Amino acid sequence: MTVSHARVLGLTVLVLALIAVPYALPALGANFWVNIIAEILIWSLLAASVNLLLGYLGLLSFGQSLYFGFGMYGVALSINAWDVGFWSALAIGMAAASVMALIAGVLAVRLTWHYFAIITVVFSLIFYFAAMSMKWLTGGDDGVSFTPPPVMNLGGYKLLLTDPTAQYYVILGIVAGCFALMALIVNSPLGLSFKAIRENDRRAALIGINVYRTRLIAFVLAGALAGVSGALFAFFGRYASASYMFYHVSGEAVVWAIVGGASSLLGPLFGAGALIIFRELVSNAWEHYLIAVGVITILVVMFAPRGIAGSWNDLLHKAFMRRSQGADPNKPAAVIEEPR
Repeated sequence: MTVSHARVLGLTVLVLALIAVPYALPALGANFWVNIIAEILIWSLLAASVNLLLGYLGLLSFGQSLYFGFGMYGVALSINAWDVGFWSALAIGMAAASVMALIAGVLAVRLTWHYFAIITVVFSLIFYFAAMSMKWLTGGDDGVSFTPPPVMNLGGYKLLLTDPTAQYYVILGIVAGCFALMALIVNSPLGLSFKAIRENDRRAALIGINVYRTRLIAFVLAGALAGVSGALFAFFGRYASASYMFYHVSGEAVVWAIVGGASSLLGPLFGAGALIIFRELVSNAWEHYLIAVGVITILVVMFAPRGIAGSWNDLLHKAFMRRSQGADPNKPAAVIEEPR
């Protein structure tokens, strides 16, 4: 077995486990955890939007909550105002987030380092306070509630989100599709351009890569991912609230991405899963559980800077390298490039 085979096996186990959740957990008397896993899937998509910028372009954004909020309100307002269907509302939410990301990105991607992080926070704060003050439209903290339309209506058969199992599989399918699309992007020539800019934007420009345009494309794609995440969360909670547009939501997504492993495709899923499950287990016993989350994050940054996914990849490479050396002691060790 090679490292690639081990990764495929691990991915297969993960997919099968996620598919089995709505049946396996209730059989164990843990119905509550089905909704928690669904929530993890949604939040992992927001963390993936952070990871697309941080892990693949080296740009740290604290403004992804803005596009998350636009995705939420795109769903809620379009359903209440126009009585659109599920897929139309989802598309409107993603489109609203993408347009907002395009507007913000035109200015933001001209900057790098802490300047980029600051301007993303500024955009998030501007629209957060605007949404809080426009209660006639957004509902402010109270938010806007709505009744989700059927996901599918064929021949009198309706697939409704009021069915927890159906809701879980709809969320799983959309999130899996987004991660699959992201995998295609990061492994495409466009994804190679992302990585080249991350390593050295000046050299990337010298070989003909349009740095500004490439960063803008990534920024809009990240905004679209955050918008889908917000739209799914709106369907999940049946409402949209301006409180989710505050930058602390982006901060949590950054933590999930870092703990899970920036520049790793599934790192955001592992990071969000680990910390949200930890939160649910500890919060009932200790009200200051966020202190423990902060300590865990610091320890990960200090001792496992490549996160959960990166550390797992390192262990796989070391294990297979020792195995190959043990099989033939006279064979020189293969030089394995550290994955990024």
